[in-house]
Parts: sequence; C-alpha cells; structure tokens
Amino acid sequence: MLSLPALMMLGMPADIANATNRVGIFLQSIAGAKGFRDYDRLDSSAIGPILVPTLAGALIGSVAASYLPVWLLKPTLLCSMVLMALVMLVRPGTISPADGTPVRKLNETPLAIVSLFFAGMYGGFVQAGVGFILIAALAGGLRYDLVRTNALKMVCTAVLSGVALIVFVARDQVMWFPGLVLAVGMVIGATLSVRFAISVSQKTLKWLLLIMVSIASGAAMLS
Repeated sequence: MLSLPALMMLGMPADIANATNRVGIFLQSIAGAKGFRDYDRLDSSAIGPILVPTLAGALIGSVAASYLPVWLLKPTLLCSMVLMALVMLVRPGTISPADGTPVRKLNETPLAIVSLFFAGMYGGFVQAGVGFILIAALAGGLRYDLVRTNALKMVCTAVLSGVALIVFVARDQVMWFPGLVLAVGMVIGATLSVRFAISVSQKTLKWLLLIMVSIASGAAMLS
C-alpha cells in the first residue's frame, strides 16, 4: 500500500511500478522467511502443499497484470480488507486463533485451498494488500497462530512475487535501479519485523494487524 504509490510518484506508469515493486517484495520475503526459519517459527512441512494453489493463482494473475490495467482489482482489494477488519472486530478468533488451537491440514480444508488460489492470483496481479488475504487463508482457514502465519505468508509472497517477476522481466517492465533501492529498505524492514513479531504477544500482533488493515482500507478509499 506504500511502495506502489511511492514508485508511481516517481513518474512510473502503473504497470511499470507494479512490476518494479516486485523486486523489493521478492527479496524482502526471502529475508523474512529466513528470519522466521532461524527462530524455528516456519512450518517447513506445510510449504509444498500450500504453494501448489498459490503458484497456480500467481501465474494466472501475473500474466493478466502484464496486459490489463491495475485498477480492475482495486474493488476486490478494498472489499477484502474492509471485510477482514470487520471480522477482526466482531469475531477476532476467526483470523487470530487462540493459543493451542490445532492446525488443520490443507487437504482437509477445501476453503483454504480456494483462498490460497485467489490470494496467489491477486498477488500475481497486484501485490498491495495480498498479505492480509494470505493471513485470512492461513490463520483463518488452517488455524496457524499469527507468528507462524506470517512465516508461511513470507514464503508464499516470495514465490508468487518470483513468478510475477519472471513474467514482468520477460515483458521488459522492470526498472532495476529504483527496484533494488526499494529492496534494500524492505529487507532491513523485514529483518527487524521478524524480531519484533517473535518478541510480542499474540494479542499485540492481533491489534497491530487490525490497525494496519484499517489504515490500508482508509487509504484505499481515498486513493
């Protein structure tokens, strides 16, 4: 929600900004996933099954994004983020399961499979806000706590951003210098954020997530 408008403020067309943004997202996600793995918060056994529907959606979304205007999915972003904010207010346990809640297997949760596919498709199309959709699928559908949800979210965003980046590079839509400058800040931010997420309580993370969703929703309404 911040990096894409920042790139467009530099005068980039929406499609070029959307493509260039993926350089930072890709490297940030790798750094974040590594950080969670180092703290033993990454469920490595779940990565393969989770990536199958996410990858399929990302490929479709990124190909569509290279040919279609970005504004087509803005209503989807806004509605999904506002809905998540409302769910967190009314039924917080839906997105943030209580400590000790058993994790569900993906093959036993069809709704989570569908959610991951559409999250991948949306993330391949336009990155902004896809983390919130992945959190809904992983925490809401598979019942991971927010720390492990964020760890798996980082893996998903790395993969779907990598797929999108390949498509955009092939279409010659990436501006590498601003993309790499952006990536430096994103990697530093991801490294610091992992340490913060590990050290605070689930309740604190839940409220921070609610605040971020609300702010992003308001920004989307005004843009």
